[in-house]
Amino acid sequence: MNRQELVNQIYTKKSFLCVGLDTDMKKIPQHLLDSEDPIFDFNKAIIDATAPYCVAYKPNLAFYEAFGTKGIMAFEKTVQYLKDNYPEQFVIADAKRGDIGNTSKMYARTFFGEYDVDALTVAPYMGEDSVTPFLDGYDGKWVILLALTSNKGSFDFQLTEDVEGERLFEKVIRKSQQWGNDENMMYVVGATRGEMFKDIRKVAPNAFLLVPGVGAQGGSLEEVCKYGMIENCGLLVNSSRGIIYASNGMDFADIAGKKAKELQEQMAALL
Repeated sequence: MNRQELVNQIYTKKSFLCVGLDTDMKKIPQHLLDSEDPIFDFNKAIIDATAPYCVAYKPNLAFYEAFGTKGIMAFEKTVQYLKDNYPEQFVIADAKRGDIGNTSKMYARTFFGEYDVDALTVAPYMGEDSVTPFLDGYDGKWVILLALTSNKGSFDFQLTEDVEGERLFEKVIRKSQQWGNDENMMYVVGATRGEMFKDIRKVAPNAFLLVPGVGAQGGSLEEVCKYGMIENCGLLVNSSRGIIYASNGMDFADIAGKKAKELQEQMAALL
């Protein structure tokens, strides 16, 4: 999916919501555990309930890889279900891959060739040759670089300054623009960073930002939009737990749909 197609979806649906499919077997409703594929059955119900209100889905690979072959098959089925039934949705594999050379080429082939997702999260801290293999030969695919995350450990590296006062996350964003562009590269920026979106926009004025942390993690949608929104939106705001685990009863999908609709209505007003 190219940038204009994504923007068209955002304004057609009046939403820039991404639903995170962090599907945890310990949290899904009890009545699903007896099914042949509880992870996929949960995802399918969530997708059917929330698809009218979002423009993207983000399965987190850790929650699938934890169950070995069965988990990976559930991930594959989820991606295929989206492609078959909701082809307008932007599908992000949240895998945070980061290696060099042939290893990165194989990761790129896996996610863009085999799974055919639209985007992949990538850790940039091994430099250019850990990122460019994902950009080479995959038209319409996106790399989403980790830039400024919300966890307390971000202070260990991302926020450290060099002798000229440039912070590491700013250096990463600035340098990465030599490898990709606003048509194939986005950045992960945690929603709880608030006013720091102003600093992000100084070094990445036109890039799309994938923003986790709204909802259960306490990030403010209004602040994200105040400091991070640009012409054509430029944001994909992710909510995972606040939507998919809003209920663990028989009504889990209906409640998830209602939570997604509430966020979509807030986003429509902000757009």
